[in-house]
Amino acid sequence: MKFDWRGPDLVHRLAAKMYELEKQNLRHFRQYIIQILRPSHIKVFMSEYLDDASVERILSEEKVSVTSAAEMLLERMRQLEETGWFQGFLDTLLASDYTGLHAAIKEWDFKELDALQPFRVLLDRIEPSITKNMKPRELLEHMSDCLTQRECEEIRAVEQQVGEIAASVQLVACLRRSDKQWFKVLKSALDACNQEPVLNLLEQNESEKCVSEDEENMGAMATVCFEYREEGESDDGLLKSINEISLTNQPSEGAGVVAGVSERSTEKKLREYQKELASAAFSGENTIICAPTGCGKTIVALAICEHHLKKFPGKAKIVFMATKVEVYEQQYNLFIKHFSKDPEIRVTGVCGDMEVCMQTVVENNEVVVLTPQCLVNALQKGELESLQVFTLLLLDECHNTTGKHPYNNIMNRYLDTKLADPTKTLPQVVGLTASVGIGSFKNQGEAEINICQLCANLDTRVIATVKKHIDDLRSYVHIPEKEFFEVAPRVSDPFIRIINNIMSNIEELARKVYNIETLSPIVNRDYGSQKYEQWIVDVQKRCKLLQLSDPEEERRVCRALFNYTEHLRKYNDALIINEDARTKDSLDYLEAFIEQVRNAGFDETERKLTAFFDAQREQLLRLATEGQENPKLQELKFILDEEYRNNDQTRTVLFVRTRALADALKKWIDETDCLKFLKPGVLIGRGRRSSQLVGSGMTLTSQKGVLDSFKSSSNQSKMLIATSVADEGIDIPQCNLVLMYEYVGNVVKMVQVRGRGRAAGSRCFLISSRKDRIEKERQNMHREKIVEKAITSLQNSPEKLQARVNLLQRDEKIKRDYVNLSPEKPRTVGSYKLLCAKCEAFACFNYNLRVLKDCHHIILDPSVFKRCTTVPHNNPKSFGGITKTQKMYCADCKHDWGIIASYLSIRDLPIVKIESFVVQDVVTQRKQYYRKWRDVNFAMQEFELTEITAETWGMRE
Repeated sequence: MKFDWRGPDLVHRLAAKMYELEKQNLRHFRQYIIQILRPSHIKVFMSEYLDDASVERILSEEKVSVTSAAEMLLERMRQLEETGWFQGFLDTLLASDYTGLHAAIKEWDFKELDALQPFRVLLDRIEPSITKNMKPRELLEHMSDCLTQRECEEIRAVEQQVGEIAASVQLVACLRRSDKQWFKVLKSALDACNQEPVLNLLEQNESEKCVSEDEENMGAMATVCFEYREEGESDDGLLKSINEISLTNQPSEGAGVVAGVSERSTEKKLREYQKELASAAFSGENTIICAPTGCGKTIVALAICEHHLKKFPGKAKIVFMATKVEVYEQQYNLFIKHFSKDPEIRVTGVCGDMEVCMQTVVENNEVVVLTPQCLVNALQKGELESLQVFTLLLLDECHNTTGKHPYNNIMNRYLDTKLADPTKTLPQVVGLTASVGIGSFKNQGEAEINICQLCANLDTRVIATVKKHIDDLRSYVHIPEKEFFEVAPRVSDPFIRIINNIMSNIEELARKVYNIETLSPIVNRDYGSQKYEQWIVDVQKRCKLLQLSDPEEERRVCRALFNYTEHLRKYNDALIINEDARTKDSLDYLEAFIEQVRNAGFDETERKLTAFFDAQREQLLRLATEGQENPKLQELKFILDEEYRNNDQTRTVLFVRTRALADALKKWIDETDCLKFLKPGVLIGRGRRSSQLVGSGMTLTSQKGVLDSFKSSSNQSKMLIATSVADEGIDIPQCNLVLMYEYVGNVVKMVQVRGRGRAAGSRCFLISSRKDRIEKERQNMHREKIVEKAITSLQNSPEKLQARVNLLQRDEKIKRDYVNLSPEKPRTVGSYKLLCAKCEAFACFNYNLRVLKDCHHIILDPSVFKRCTTVPHNNPKSFGGITKTQKMYCADCKHDWGIIASYLSIRDLPIVKIESFVVQDVVTQRKQYYRKWRDVNFAMQEFELTEITAETWGMRE
């Protein structure tokens, strides 16, 4: 048969040959593709190149199995012969935000997708656990880099209709099919939302710290998330004391002192013990001021500021740092009131929600009150050249100057400058704290080492305490004596026996799947204990690293074990609640969990586990309504009855270990006729270690509202139930009763909690059914004495203190230098194009890019406006001197490129995000995709104002 070279057969044959390689590769790499691709997300492609019947079959199959539907789609694609179908497939992938899969198929390079497989395996193993602990709605705000807008909307809809567990399952399913680097994004989101239980499950590093095996270690519980500052005996008394400030060794008026400062400071006198605390700082020495809560350390700080302003008239630059926003607001208001009479002293404040130029702030003010992270950010961004712009640093709650705290970051910079060049002039450093008893220690020698480390971090060789005027201090500051109430536990409790039996049955099921005893060395783990929680954490950690010869069996075993241990965790939590509160509260906690599991839709394993609860529910419900009352609650009721009968103006702060217990005790008080008049408020943290069954924490506004109600004179609330969030810095002068309900921590915590009782005649009670907790608190009281002796020893041997501090500083500097030795990624000076990631339209060349403040990337080419469109920004906002005005989109495909902003007097600066573009090498034509500017392989120039002229950057048409 003669072949017609001009007929359609040639076209079909050429097309078939043209796509032969693509079809072979699709078959070769099918396993990667079907793990990711959801056919309904590329329905546009299917509708264009497949017949309607095929599209309908694929979409119908997707409702049963996404993977099977993707397999059907690939099989149908391998039958296509129409010209352009492969490019159409690639274009649709990119338009549908399958950027990772698009890049892999375009280059037939699946290394990046292959690198995601270990994370998928990990996700499969721990899914039963993380889906019961995640709060997906919070996470979605931080996960736009790895989830599409459509996926986010689907997850939100599931949560609204069915609940958090079901939404978490949906989120995990989306991540499992994601073609982006979702693992880092997920960890970052969990960290940003303070969802630590899930974050801990994702950590694969075997050397990572587990929860301490010491059941009484309060480290996990005692994270300080929020604090109010206390200085002075009351709000009015504090302001009165500020106006009584007097300074010793004042220079004559002719010495150039600002008149307002001199006149104000000579009116009254500091108390004798306050002068003693301030003495070393007055002399210009770096100092840690350690004194009890309520003695007026802020007054001392103001006196030091006054003295410093006199000593360096016209040159002083003071920064006062408070660790939290609420503390910042309180201290800022104090500084404003104190210096309001003197127009020559300018005071301002900066906290996390403000966008200011720190250089301008410092230049235009003598005193700056701020949160330390603001200063860290300003130093990192180069807004401040160094700490040398200041002459005095004051650090409130300076015992936090350890580890990765912003205080330590600031002081590391300080020490690096000092040790590199001792001749440089650095600011004086003054720290304020109620206790320097940081870290763990057993004797005076170990306590001295810890104190020396704090001194080294703060570059101080002086610890100022009250010694000469101790009687003066005691006449003003009342330290409540601690009393202990040991309560006998329940004699017998059928509720506990039933829950223990359920837990035993679950453990037996787990043993049939795997020998769980080999997964953790923790033994003697009693049900209803912190040690049992530690065992669960350990088992789940080891389970992630479990290796079996059969991968499918390994996956099945790990998923089952995570399911079992997650249920065991909830029953363990319920026992802990039952120990301290009512059986009713414990049962409510379990029922909420079981209901969440049911709403999410559960597998055979979940059905077996919930069946254990269902079989006992009626009996548990009867025990919750008819069972015996908790003896600890009876004791607490007796104490409250007595205290309020003797003084109906009593203000009580009740400290508890967990949020669940805080909620349970509030319910109990509200439902108890003789106690409901207390109208307790609950003060918990803002999100750390949150459980979806307890709530996601309190906002700053709600925290402040609870405190204001408690502190008001209208008797709205006579009691505050608080977790560790309130034990540091809360200012409640009216509080005269502190109750520690099974609440025991370390020495610093003990000093701070005890210090919440500020009114005359204050009392502090520890209520516990456990002898070991009471003994630990007695040990803390003993350790407090050890700290006092250690301070005295170091004060009496200044040479020893200085030698230790010098040695510790050198050692820490060596460690920091070693960490900073990692080489930077080299960057080329070649020529590259930025192409729209969606349609590959040209945007600019790399030599048009400028970097502003190390983080903003500007296209310095006015012609870019011909290639983009702009619309007004929905949320115009200023940040770092930059004001967002418009959104910027690709003119061809409307892909989001970034924003249009103004900077100083310059308008219409296009600030772009690299993830919106593909970078193409002009010479090799090779394209690369980056998610972060720091990863690009080409160099960029710094932004210079001199480049902006009317000719080069005129008004936009």
